[in-house]
Formats: sequence, structure tokens, C-alpha cells
Amino acid sequence: MIRVFIGYDEREAIAFSVLAHSIHRRASAPVSVTPLMLSELSGVLTRERHPLQSTDFSFSRFLTPFLSEYAGWSVFMDCDMLMRDDIARLYALRDERYAVMVVKHDHVPKEAVKFLDQPQSAYQKKNWSSVMLFNNARCRALTPDYVNRASGLDLHQFKWLENDDLIGQIPASWNHLVGYNARSDAAALVHYTLGGPYFDEFRDCEYAQQWRDELQNMLRVEQRK
Repeated sequence: MIRVFIGYDEREAIAFSVLAHSIHRRASAPVSVTPLMLSELSGVLTRERHPLQSTDFSFSRFLTPFLSEYAGWSVFMDCDMLMRDDIARLYALRDERYAVMVVKHDHVPKEAVKFLDQPQSAYQKKNWSSVMLFNNARCRALTPDYVNRASGLDLHQFKWLENDDLIGQIPASWNHLVGYNARSDAAALVHYTLGGPYFDEFRDCEYAQQWRDELQNMLRVEQRK
């Protein structure tokens, strides 16, 4: 079973559903998908919302190893994505030498504001944490207590690890940044990091039609003749 945890924000509820559908529709192995809903984590995630926190799952993502009982491997991804390939191929990249594996973007955003007028923050390792393969047993530092009190930079810059040598790299195709990376047919997992096609402002962004096609496929019902 491939365990997938997806960040959930009620303002982008449709994004979660379409992403989950796109994962299941292409998967060649059993997949469990769990939304990281704050309403379901009220007894675990107790930190107050930070002014620079642009989504509900800015910090809940780091509870993935805890929610996996620090066993096996789990995948985390933001909800503003679309799976275009078999997630089993991503899962096959796991390497026991590492505690976590990510796409190591060199991402320096130029804009100050992103979707829903949320602030755009620039920092080292930007967007590394938007897709993570967690080797859960090696991420025991990510206890609920630590996730609740650590700074955002400590969490997103992986300072909970002893050193950066414990961060493995996965191909960039598994976290393709729409609007930053050049369009590619090889993009396996596209990330609408500026804003998804479900927002009017980004309805014509790259891969928008594929997202709408996925939505229609999800809503399709075959009528009895």
C-alpha cells in the first residue's frame, strides 16, 4: 500500500479531490489517500496560525511521519497539483540512505503575492517540502510537540535533520512548478504553485485544460440505458 498524505485547505477543496482522483486513476498499485484536514488534527496540531502561513497545511505536512506511526514510507504533496503519471513510479524511487527525498528546486519567486492574495515568502529550499517522500522511521524528530513549536524555517529548511546529506533527490518531473519551469510533456506531477486553474485569475495557466479534463472525468457518471 502506497500511503499518500495531501495538504487540505477548505478554500481549495476541489483541488484535493481532483488530485486524489488523478492519483488513483493512474496508479498501478493500491494507494491510500489521506487529507490533512485541520478539523481532524485539532488534538495534534495546536500551534497558532502564522501571518505568513498561506495555506492550512503549511505545518501539518510535517506530521506525516507521526501519522504513519514512524513506520515504512509515506508521500506528502500539496493539494494544488495534478498527477500525470503512475505514483508507483515515484514510490519506487525511495532510498533507505535518506530520511526524506524531494525535488531540490532552486526557486526564487519574483512576485510578492500569490493566490487568494496570500504573501509569497522567499527562503532557501523553497518548495522542497511541497512533495516529500518520508522514510518515516528516520524522521522521529518530527513529533507533534516539535511541529507545534518549531519555526517555519526550521521545518521547511529541514533543520530537524542532522545534516543535509540525509535529504535525497528525486527528478524534477515529480514537482514541476507551473509558471517557473519550462513546459514539459515529461512532467509527471504538475504543481500550480502560483494558483490553480480553479481560480479565475489562473484559468488559462499551463496544464489548465488537463486539470479541467480530470475534473470532468471525476464527475462522469455512466447512465443506465
